[in-house]
Amino acid sequence: MGKFLFNRIVTMMITLFLIITITFFLMHAIPGGPFTREKPLPPEVIAALNAKYHLDDPLWLQYVDYVKGVFTFNLGPSFQRVGVTVNDLIKAGFPATAKIGGGAIILIILLGIPIGMISALKQNKWQDQTVMIIATLGVTIPSFVMATGIIYIFSAKLHWIPSNGLTTWKHLIGPVFALSGFSLSFVARLTRSSMLEVLQQDYIRTARAKGLSEFKVIVKHALKNALIPVVTYMGPMIANLLTGSFVIEKIFAIPGMGKHFVESVGNRDYTVLMGITIFYAMFLIVMVLIVDILYGFIDPRIKLHD
Repeated sequence: MGKFLFNRIVTMMITLFLIITITFFLMHAIPGGPFTREKPLPPEVIAALNAKYHLDDPLWLQYVDYVKGVFTFNLGPSFQRVGVTVNDLIKAGFPATAKIGGGAIILIILLGIPIGMISALKQNKWQDQTVMIIATLGVTIPSFVMATGIIYIFSAKLHWIPSNGLTTWKHLIGPVFALSGFSLSFVARLTRSSMLEVLQQDYIRTARAKGLSEFKVIVKHALKNALIPVVTYMGPMIANLLTGSFVIEKIFAIPGMGKHFVESVGNRDYTVLMGITIFYAMFLIVMVLIVDILYGFIDPRIKLHD
């Protein structure tokens, strides 16, 4: 286990280093600069701004400074907000993003897995067909369409939930359901197909032949193995949900990380763009590691070694 963790952490650091490098040089390969405007600034002003943010240093020196900053948790200043750092923007935006992301994750786990199990156990019956129809709709309808529909029906017409902001628990309902729609449906379908495959295995038939109760057969023997592909999918999914759905945050006017990311693209605020990208990558890498560790607990046959 110790060797496994050490090797994975080394791999994570190399992966993160490559992401930082690619992100940095891609940003600097884009024509123009952070102070390029439709109405050009005077050359003296641009020179002063470049000197202030060390953008007149050689590119290799900027790269070294940026890598040092990332590994010391300093993602640099925002080029468009005076006195504000990228760390400040992430600290301000992440709590709101995490609230709707956390709510979506809880909803997906509490509904997606049980629905998929019921669908598999009731294969080809009306319960299964109903779940498959709803799950197919959930997978195929884009989140922005679902968000717009929720706002129109439940906010504009029925006045049950607020349409924007994030100040009370009612504000969470719309964005959480819109954000979780695709993943909830996908997890339900994935759980169903995995359960159907596991239920055909010889050890399930053996367990039933031994007279074990159906509850023990399903929960103790079938569910654990059926969850492995679900857990594999949920690692990147959790990272994605917790680091923000830019479209959902924009539609519901939630001041999360998505707002800063979208604004940084339009404003050419490169440090914010790079910082949020690297923050997302770090989160995703950690979640993949957690998923790999969970494999060993879900199925002891999977050994955590190289």
